[in-house]
Amino acid sequence: MTGDRIPADERAGLADVLARLRAEGVELVEMSFVDNAGNVRAKSVPLGRLPAVARFGVGASPCFETFTFDDQMVLGRYLGGPDGDLRLVPDLDRLVRLAALPGWAWAPADKFTQDGQRFVACQRAFAARQVRAAADAGLAVLAAFEHEWALGAVDTEEFVPAFTGPAYGQVRLEATADYARELVGALHEQGLEVQQFHPEYALGQVELSVAAKDPLGAADDALLVRHTVRAVSRRHGWRASFAPCLVPGGAGSGAHLHLSVHGADGNLLADGPGRYGLQRAGEAFLAGVLRELPALVAIGSGNPASFLRLEPSRWAGVWQVWGRETREAAVRLITGTTGTEQWAANAEVKCFDATANPYLAVGAVLAAGLAGMREELRLPPEITGDPAALSDDERAAAGIHRLPTNASEAAVALEGSEVLADALGEELHDAICTVRRAEADRFGDVEPDELAALTRWRW
Repeated sequence: MTGDRIPADERAGLADVLARLRAEGVELVEMSFVDNAGNVRAKSVPLGRLPAVARFGVGASPCFETFTFDDQMVLGRYLGGPDGDLRLVPDLDRLVRLAALPGWAWAPADKFTQDGQRFVACQRAFAARQVRAAADAGLAVLAAFEHEWALGAVDTEEFVPAFTGPAYGQVRLEATADYARELVGALHEQGLEVQQFHPEYALGQVELSVAAKDPLGAADDALLVRHTVRAVSRRHGWRASFAPCLVPGGAGSGAHLHLSVHGADGNLLADGPGRYGLQRAGEAFLAGVLRELPALVAIGSGNPASFLRLEPSRWAGVWQVWGRETREAAVRLITGTTGTEQWAANAEVKCFDATANPYLAVGAVLAAGLAGMREELRLPPEITGDPAALSDDERAAAGIHRLPTNASEAAVALEGSEVLADALGEELHDAICTVRRAEADRFGDVEPDELAALTRWRW
């Protein structure tokens, strides 16, 4: 990170990159990181300073590790307060010109201490560590987030949908056709492979999916997609929101995480002797995720506003259950059509949304799944239909449990998860719990309309 730790050939390669970016009109480079409340923070430097920043980083206070979503600083056992400094070092392998922001390039940043060591609570390093743990177990994991967002008018803090029409309707597609074409083109210019775009269910809502990558790359992609969406939306006179709930009582926006796990025998979610072709190791991985779901909610959808979306019968995944193509289950198994199973079979974690730090989300799910494999866990019976249609007694008899219903319950679950505490390390685990407890305490009694207004334009 510092001094001459960048090899000579990499320095020569960087000179070529700088020349290319200059030729493409780039003048400034943005470096971003995500805090534990899910806010994306950024610093930028002129393009000419990139070589120095790649060697020595650029300063950033560690106070952001314990910032709540509304920028209030709280103190944890290890982190928070006015002291210290970190160095943000851009990952040059992900450096890309921003197609929708002329003159700018972007790279995700890793956090280091001033003596050149990786910062103990770096969320991106946590995700990379879990990817390495999977590789050490002989696994390769592919991941991707679904991106749902709503488009609204720019001249009001309220949410006024940019278009109307039936869910998934052609009327909505016509209203967004030029927008979608520019957005998809910008993402392609930035090296992302778009799988599909379509109008969604909620007011003013659309959805886009990109191709799966390794989990660290998927988290990077999530930042780049959302950044591009907001920029293109502004160019079209709209305002984009990835917030989980814009109007209480209606459907919200999620950020469902899809994963497939591959080993020596191919996709562990296909071609096996188990239910729907699950291999035993694949079943164990999913069982580990299922077990840790209450704690994972604190990471993947632990903002107080997330629970305005996490309601039964809205396909938000509020039940700690799994099922094949069951959209009320928090873990949905997708086997693919006949003949595509080996490359298409994957699992979807449905309870997550865009308030999550995506690096924490992918890393925590990997940690949970790997623990399930080590312990050779087995899945309980699957569910079908909507558990909300059952009585309390029927759900209890079937082992169907509701995931946390508020931010306080989710924080308690994360505090009690030995699997995630061990994977995160005590400093990062404590910082996340500190943030979630503070948000729960401050916003636990806020009325839904006010809470939606407070969070509507933060993501």
